[in-house]
Formats: sequence, structure tokens, C-alpha cells
Amino acid sequence: MLMKGYDGGPLVAGESQLARPGFWSNYLLAMCSDGACAERPAPEWFGDDVADADAMSEVLFDPEHWPAFRVPAEDGPGAVVIYRNMVGDYGTDYLLTHPDRSCAQQIASWEGDFSGIGLTWHELVRIADTSSAAAEGVQDTAARLLLLLPLLTDPDLPEAAPARLTATLAAAGAPQETASITAEHLLAHLERRSRHDPTWKSPLSGS
Repeated sequence: MLMKGYDGGPLVAGESQLARPGFWSNYLLAMCSDGACAERPAPEWFGDDVADADAMSEVLFDPEHWPAFRVPAEDGPGAVVIYRNMVGDYGTDYLLTHPDRSCAQQIASWEGDFSGIGLTWHELVRIADTSSAAAEGVQDTAARLLLLLPLLTDPDLPEAAPARLTATLAAAGAPQETASITAEHLLAHLERRSRHDPTWKSPLSGS
């Protein structure tokens, strides 16, 4: 897989990893670990166990293979999530793809904390709900929304957001009895760190 700006990194298509046990706890558990939780977060919150999570970590953070998860959209910008497994410079990069541009635009990264420009809930859901069957990448709506979730920087979430995220987590394998609590912790973390300024131009505009 080739992508401008990652010529030195061995990118590999990561979409096949989404269905493997341990993926979602690796991807989202850190967002539940900063004081929002009365109890210690665990892989079981996402339907995984510790052994699965550890095995998945070895795959996701392999310096010789940088998983890239493509989230193409039918009409408008899509996204790519890349595990940047450079020794000494690990991180997760978030890029937007635009129909009228030949290269992707990095808008954010996660290196123990979020930095960059995020999306509103409406923008995030719009990308998640408009998959492009003609393009390679993630087609499942639940997986698309969860991949984009770390980009959420919206201080005014709609009332429907917790229920939507709860259903999404359950669809991705989280236990039905705990999915709502997991959604609550994730959104609490995202709302606390939210830096979205309504005067900013959305990265979806191509600005």
C-alpha cells in the first residue's frame, strides 16, 4: 500500500484486523483510562480478553507493518487511520481523503493524547453512514464510526449520541449489558478534551 507522506513506512491494509478479537480494546481502551472511570478499564468492556488484546497489540504495533484502515465515503471526504509504528515515534495518524485531491491530508494524531483538528458529531456520523462500496476499505457502519470516534471534538453532543454509540459498540462485539457504560466513559473523555471551536472551518471543507 502506498500513500504520500508515508514512503518510509511499510503500510499494509488493516481492514481484515477489525474482526479479530482484541482489536477494539487496543484501539479505544486508552480513552477510558484517565480518571473518568470509577473502575479500572479492561478489554472485557469491548468483548475481548487480556490474551486476545495482547496478541492483537503485537500485530498493530509491529514496526515492520503499519496497519492502515481506509474509510471511504460515497460522496465527500473519507478518512484513513494509520498506525505509525516508527521505532521511537509511535503514534496513530488520522487523515482525510478528498474526492478532488490526489493525496490525503493529515488532520490529527494520537501519541498518548490527541492533537490536531477534530470533527463534530454530525461530521463524524456523516462519514460513517456514507460508505462507498466501489472503493476499498471499511464498509461496516459500526466499524467506521468507531474508527473515527477519536476525532470527535464536539462540546455539544446531540441527545442521540450515547444511544448511537452504545448500539455501535454492541454491534462491534461489546457486551450488551455493559455497552452503555463503555459509551458513557468514551464520550465523557472526548467531551473533556474537546477543543472544537465553532468559528473554525471544518477540515471536511478542504480548507
